[in-house]
Amino acid sequence: MNPAAEHPMRYALVNELHARPSPRLSAPATAVFLAFKEPGDAANRDRARDHAHLAEIVSRHGGPRPDPSDSHYQGRLGRHELKWESHTEFVTYMAMTPGLPIRPFDPSAAAIFPDAWQNEAPGLRIAAVMVQVDLLPEDPAEIPDRIADWFAADSLAAVWVLEESAVIASDFRIDPAGWMRISVFVRPGVSESRIGRLVHRLVELETYRAASMLGLTRARSLTARLNALESRLSALVASMADEARPAEEVLHDLLPIATELEAQAAQHSFRFGATRAYQAIVSDRIEVLRETRFMQMKMLTEFMRRRYLPAMRTTQSAEARLSEMQARASRSGELLRTRVEVERRAQNQKIMERMDRRADLQLRLQHTVEGLSVVAISYYAIGLLSYALAPLASALGLDKAVTIAVLTPLVLVVAWAGIRRVRQKLHRSEHGEI
Repeated sequence: MNPAAEHPMRYALVNELHARPSPRLSAPATAVFLAFKEPGDAANRDRARDHAHLAEIVSRHGGPRPDPSDSHYQGRLGRHELKWESHTEFVTYMAMTPGLPIRPFDPSAAAIFPDAWQNEAPGLRIAAVMVQVDLLPEDPAEIPDRIADWFAADSLAAVWVLEESAVIASDFRIDPAGWMRISVFVRPGVSESRIGRLVHRLVELETYRAASMLGLTRARSLTARLNALESRLSALVASMADEARPAEEVLHDLLPIATELEAQAAQHSFRFGATRAYQAIVSDRIEVLRETRFMQMKMLTEFMRRRYLPAMRTTQSAEARLSEMQARASRSGELLRTRVEVERRAQNQKIMERMDRRADLQLRLQHTVEGLSVVAISYYAIGLLSYALAPLASALGLDKAVTIAVLTPLVLVVAWAGIRRVRQKLHRSEHGEI
C-alpha cells in the first residue's frame, strides 16, 4: 500500500481505542480511587498542572516518570498499581493493592494518597471511593451479615452482576473518613481482567454520577432566577394587549429580560450538556453490569430511580424551562417588532396624507397666484399699450376707452399663454425632460 494514501490521523485514532486498558485485579484486593475537578472552566484548565501533580506522587514512590503529553498513565509504585486518566473536566487516580486491610475499609489503605498531596491538587475532590474485592463465600447468604456493619441499611443496594459471577454492595454514602465504600465479592475462577473491568466500571459509575449531579446545583440557582424573570416576562406579555401603551416602550422593557435569558443560557449550556452526557454514561455503566436481584435486596436501578433520576429530571426541567422562556421572549419580540412596524406604517400613511393635502393646497395657491399674476401683468400691459397706441388711436378716431376695451382681451390671452408656457417649462425641467 502506498504510504501517501494513509490518513495522517489513522494510527492515532486506532491507538486511542487501546490507550486506556482496564486494570487487572485478583481477589482479595483493595482499590482506592480519587477524582479531582477544578471548580470553574475545568474543560479549559491548565493540564500541565495535572501532569505536575501526577509526577509528584510518582516521584515520591520511585515509579516510572509519566510522559507530559499522555492523557493516561499506568505504573507500579511499590505495592500499588497506579492508574491515572485525564478527562475533559477532571482527572482520576486509582491505586490497586493486593490483599485487604485488617479493618474493613480502613482509611490507612489510602495512605498512598496523603492528605497534604491531595490538598495541593489543582482542583477539588469530587469522588473518593474505596473498593474491597473479596472472594464470594460458599454460602452467599452470609454476605448480608458480613456487610451489615459496613453500610447504612436504609440506602444499601446489593446485586448480582455479570451473570452472577460477583456480588456488589454499597450504600452510596460518604463515611467519616470521606470515602464512599463499595464491596465486591467474586466467585473463584473469575479472571483478573474481568475483576479489573468490574472495579473500573464501579468507580466510573460513582465519578460520572457525582459529575452529573453538579448540574443539579446549577438547576436550583437557575430556577430561582427564572422565577423572577418569568413574572416580569408574563407581566410584559400581558401589557402587549394594552394598545394605549406604545409598542416601542414595551419592546424596550423586553430587551433586558431577553438579554438576561441569553446570558443564563450561555452560562449554563455547557453544564447542562455535560450533565446529559454524564447521565448517559451512568446509565450505560449500570446496564453493562447486567444486574440481577440478590436476596430481595435493593437493586442499583431501583436506588438510582428513587435517588438519582429525580435530580436529573430537575436539571432537565430547568433546562427545558430556560429554553421555553427564551422562545417566549423571542416570540414576544417578534410580535412587538411587527406591531412597531405596523404603527410606523400607519404613521407614515398619515404623513403621506398630510403631504398630499399640503401639495393640493400648494397647487391651489399656485393657481390662484398665477391668476392674480395674469391680472396684474395684463393691467400694467394694457396701461402701457394704451399710452403707446394713443397717437394711432387718435388718427383713427378711436376713443381711449374703446382702445382699452379692444386691448384688454388680447393682453389677457397673451399674458395667460406666457405664464402657462413658463409653467410647462418648469414642469419639464423638474422631471428631467429637455
